[in-house]
Amino acid sequence: MESIMRAIVEPVNLISLAVAVLVFATILTLLGGMGSGVALESRMKAVAVRRDELKRRSRQAIAAGGGGLRHTDDGFKKTVVDRLNLTKMLEDPKVVEQMAQAGFRGPRPLTTFYFFRFASPFVGFALAGIYIFFINDFGQPLMVKVAIVMAGAMAGFYAPNMFLQNVIAKRKTSIMQAFPDALDLMLICVEAGMSIESAIVKVAQEIGTTSIALAEELSLLSAELSYLPERRMAYEGLAKRTNHPGVRAVATAMVQAEQYGTPLGSALRTMAKENRDLRLSAAEKKAAALPAQLTVPMILFFLPVLFTVILGPAIIKIQDTMASNAARDVPRAEQSAEK
Repeated sequence: MESIMRAIVEPVNLISLAVAVLVFATILTLLGGMGSGVALESRMKAVAVRRDELKRRSRQAIAAGGGGLRHTDDGFKKTVVDRLNLTKMLEDPKVVEQMAQAGFRGPRPLTTFYFFRFASPFVGFALAGIYIFFINDFGQPLMVKVAIVMAGAMAGFYAPNMFLQNVIAKRKTSIMQAFPDALDLMLICVEAGMSIESAIVKVAQEIGTTSIALAEELSLLSAELSYLPERRMAYEGLAKRTNHPGVRAVATAMVQAEQYGTPLGSALRTMAKENRDLRLSAAEKKAAALPAQLTVPMILFFLPVLFTVILGPAIIKIQDTMASNAARDVPRAEQSAEK
């Protein structure tokens, strides 16, 4: 049993386990990209089911003479957040906007975020303390152990924010890669005689195979255009949820087209060209940064293999020549010894 525990806590074994987990996650990510169409269909079905449920609840509320459709959040996490007053203790004015940018809507994701932001430091503190004090202390003094435990608690405190920022970055990248194509499709629909609401709905259906996040945002924009008192609020909401200058410029152009009666087709054509230029400039920026980023991998991985391939045959030939010369010198030495 002791040998098994000793093998488990060995740093080499832990690194191997971490590498295996990362490889498994990479394979799952690659396989998950192949099933994006299935995910889109399931989300569309979920939206349809949710719409039917809301209609049914709305009819029941009207028949009962009261009630509302406001989302509620009940459960253990909500109880902890309310009793400890975490919304004020961990108050952040940008959390609501960031949750919307990450695609999390309603009170339940916000409650979950506050709960994990409060609980994750204690979890990190406990895990680091158990490992460093009871499993493997690496021969470090007490102060270093305490510093490691505090570092675990600090990592736990910042883990929810890092996760949220990562989700926002991935969602923004997915939206901006497909946004110029969505504008081109919207331009085609508008010039074909469709209204802007019908065009947005059509583009949301077509762009879902490329970016599910953009399809969701356009569907939400279509719904907001239907029930908000001012169309400007819907366009501004789209700009806030995406938080990208290209989408913000498109929203401003569409608001101005609504207010001043300017042709919407020309505005969409100009915005589509600008967003394509932004996407191209972002790709060129990444391409320009590749040489500097590839320097270290080339030194560590490519050059040793290249030197091995180039110098390996020469070294083997030199060794064979030296071995043959040594074999020739042995008989000569024996003959000289006999003489």
